[in-house]
Amino acid sequence: MPAVTTDQLASGFIDLSLPTENWTHYAHLRVGLWHAMRYPRAESLDLLRARISAFNQAKGGENTASAGYHETITRFYVHVIGHFLASTDPLRPRDELERELIERYGDKELPLQYYSRERLFSSEARLGWVAPDLRALP
Repeated sequence: MPAVTTDQLASGFIDLSLPTENWTHYAHLRVGLWHAMRYPRAESLDLLRARISAFNQAKGGENTASAGYHETITRFYVHVIGHFLASTDPLRPRDELERELIERYGDKELPLQYYSRERLFSSEARLGWVAPDLRALP
């Protein structure tokens, strides 16, 4: 499969044409970075909330207390991406930034360094923000 640029990835995500199998963990990070580089943090979070929920529904998923959109994980990664951008030169080429972001924060288990599994996967955490219970966010 040919490489997909982040602009293509974000465009397909936004217009709901991105195939579900392309909506991977790394795609989430790349699209999160794409948003963070274009919008202030609060607006980026609002857009990601709406767009992830819409994407899930468009692909036949549901956004409930047990499936679909997850508020705490989304806010966690918006925070992590913001922290990453504040610690690097955001004017570097985006592909370099993406590679570094994924190298530093691409482990799917990263949130579990901050949250117990029970807390992170609770209905409360899916539906709203819950603070970490293992250690403070960077």
